[in-house]
Amino acid sequence: MSILDLDLASLRATLSAGKISAHELMQETLAKIDAINPQVNAIISPLDPDMCLDAARRADEHGDPTRPLHGIPLAIKDLANAKGLWTSMGSPLFPMAPAAKDDIFVKRMRDAGAIIFAKTNTPEFGLGSHTFNPVHGRTANPYDITKSAGGSSGGAAVALATRMVSIADGSDMMGSLRNPAGWNNVFGMRPSWGLVPSEPLGDMFLHQLSTNGPMARTPTDLAVLLTVQAGPDPRQPHGRPAQDFLRDMEQFDLKGAKIAYLGDWGLPYESGILDITQTAVDQMRALGATVDQISNPFDMPALWDSWVTLRHWEVTNKLSPFYHDAAKRTLLKPAAIWEIDNGLRLSAAQIHAASLIRSQWFAKTVQMFEEYDAFVLPSAQSWPFAGDLVHPAQINGVPMDTYHRWMQVVVPAGLIGLPVVNLPIGFGANGLPAGIQLIGGRGADAKLLGMANAWHRAYPHANTKPPLS
Repeated sequence: MSILDLDLASLRATLSAGKISAHELMQETLAKIDAINPQVNAIISPLDPDMCLDAARRADEHGDPTRPLHGIPLAIKDLANAKGLWTSMGSPLFPMAPAAKDDIFVKRMRDAGAIIFAKTNTPEFGLGSHTFNPVHGRTANPYDITKSAGGSSGGAAVALATRMVSIADGSDMMGSLRNPAGWNNVFGMRPSWGLVPSEPLGDMFLHQLSTNGPMARTPTDLAVLLTVQAGPDPRQPHGRPAQDFLRDMEQFDLKGAKIAYLGDWGLPYESGILDITQTAVDQMRALGATVDQISNPFDMPALWDSWVTLRHWEVTNKLSPFYHDAAKRTLLKPAAIWEIDNGLRLSAAQIHAASLIRSQWFAKTVQMFEEYDAFVLPSAQSWPFAGDLVHPAQINGVPMDTYHRWMQVVVPAGLIGLPVVNLPIGFGANGLPAGIQLIGGRGADAKLLGMANAWHRAYPHANTKPPLS
């Protein structure tokens, strides 16, 4: 067994006991990347190896071994700034220049002792749950390199699954911490909105769809990383209190939990997805949870219309400066132009109506969480599809009319900022992994982590390594 097969908790114990140094861990990490990454293209824009090793040596000599991420190599998703590393966002619009400073949550991970040495690949501007872009190319699924790795945290999920890193950060607007985790047999967590701050730039009141969050191979590692990332930023209005999630998750379990399985909710699924989800639901019952199947708790077409409107609006506000520059516009992917074209046509009344639907759905979930501890839905409506596709054209005979309609199942939680943990649930007959969304009420992050940990103890699917690892 390689040292890189260890989870974060075991790595930290090994470092603390002096059985391995941060320098040796970085050597092993770089060797693994040299061996694996050319086949999957998950790690991008790394520092020079000598710089990585020097940083690890400094951690050994001057670092604080009590810090929660002391000596741990970490690659940052290429939508966030990490000082000294190029932020491309998968777009040719940005110069190949190192970032001048860390984003807030990146600095928190660095201050916790992480050695930030590279970036992980993402779709252009994070748009689409399929990781490819014109700058760095496509990230391959390590369970079948002809298939998609998901996205937009696809590089992070693949780096975790292949044991190139022990923990990873990601971000999630429309399933980007959930879909790639499900498709790569790891844990990904979309935290309660506001728990992990973004940058205090532009409007900080109206746009509540995206969040940063942790990825890992165990729920306990998710908890450690979330504790580091989380906590309010006084410059932003919607922050949530810091919390020791590793401690607080211990009081929660699946035994005695009451869960609502929301079924297919009228959405199309590829063959086998609902079957493997039902197996996981039955296994939750075997662990002592009560699981009720609930049919269509809210009008799904209304949720979709609300989502698409608010997403158009948010993407337009972020990317319209590129759109309005004729030269730069030609470098935007079609999905970005489609979002902006639609966003520019929106009226204030349409945005208000979309947010009203969002508010009504949130109120409905508050009522539901008075009875249930969590909801369950699949993490994606399809298995990993062919990597050379832009997106699936249809699912089970139903045409997909947008580049992201095939991920509609993630909208109910993302629309209202609910916390979600992707649980790995095993493999289909095709040998590809799948996951389910375990969705909690706003602020129920520790509860979800506790239930996820009970799941992992009983069904450690994430321990099954891909062929490329």
